[in-house]
Amino acid sequence: MLAELFAVMAPVLAGAGLGYLWVRLGHPYPVDFITRLVFNIGTPALVLASLSGANIDANSFGQMMLATAIVILTMGAASFVVAKLLRRSWRVLLAPMMYPNTGNMGLPVVLYAFGSAGFAYGITVMVTVSLFQFTLGAVLNSNGSPTKTLLKTPTVYAILISMALLLTDTSLPPWLANTVDLMSGFTVPLMLITLGVSLASIQVKSLRSGIGFSLVRIPLAAGAAWLIAGWVGLPPLAQSILVLQMCMPVAVFNYLFAQRAQREPAYVASLVFCSTLLALVYLPILLAFLM
Repeated sequence: MLAELFAVMAPVLAGAGLGYLWVRLGHPYPVDFITRLVFNIGTPALVLASLSGANIDANSFGQMMLATAIVILTMGAASFVVAKLLRRSWRVLLAPMMYPNTGNMGLPVVLYAFGSAGFAYGITVMVTVSLFQFTLGAVLNSNGSPTKTLLKTPTVYAILISMALLLTDTSLPPWLANTVDLMSGFTVPLMLITLGVSLASIQVKSLRSGIGFSLVRIPLAAGAAWLIAGWVGLPPLAQSILVLQMCMPVAVFNYLFAQRAQREPAYVASLVFCSTLLALVYLPILLAFLM
């Protein structure tokens, strides 16, 4: 199990390591340009490419989406307490608390652990997290009008289109599917390399803080997901997947949002990095209980 899990996380560590070495060797890296490219082109294409072909029952989709939304809001409320505990601004910790890496890390782990039967539930969690992250998250990180921010966020439109395709069991035409698949290819690598660029400036103190944050967040996420899934009435398989997905490491997108809003991006990068490393330890233990 550990070998398969490491195979999922190795590209994450390799991508971040590449960015780290790039900066340490003295090469320039246009962080602002890359961030705009990922947000405005890469991410919408990635959402469409990942979700347009998924097969999810409408009732199961709605129930799982409701449970996921409640967990996200619960973690958001808990972030105020965690911020006081860790002596950090709640604005910095809110997104890392609410948005785990349910996509490029969560989905492969779900597929490995639960197969195609559970993958649809995993996709639903990812859709819900993405919807919150690119609507509520975009508004909270906006310096101007929230409405204008949402209207200028291409990923919001991509999520809405993907949800419509999922619920109507419709596929993109082949030419468009191939196009968004090609455009989505650069998104995750650039996110990871940019993460590594930020890690090059992280101090040891930040790494300790990142580990401390993960040790607080993971039990909270697991407990909230388990209780809320039971309260909503999810079947056992869906309950296990909700717990697993919400316990994933901090999503790389949180760092990009912090970078764009200039809210302690180096600290948020340490949260992403440390939680990803710790996942090698806690995910096998969690899977042993859930499978």
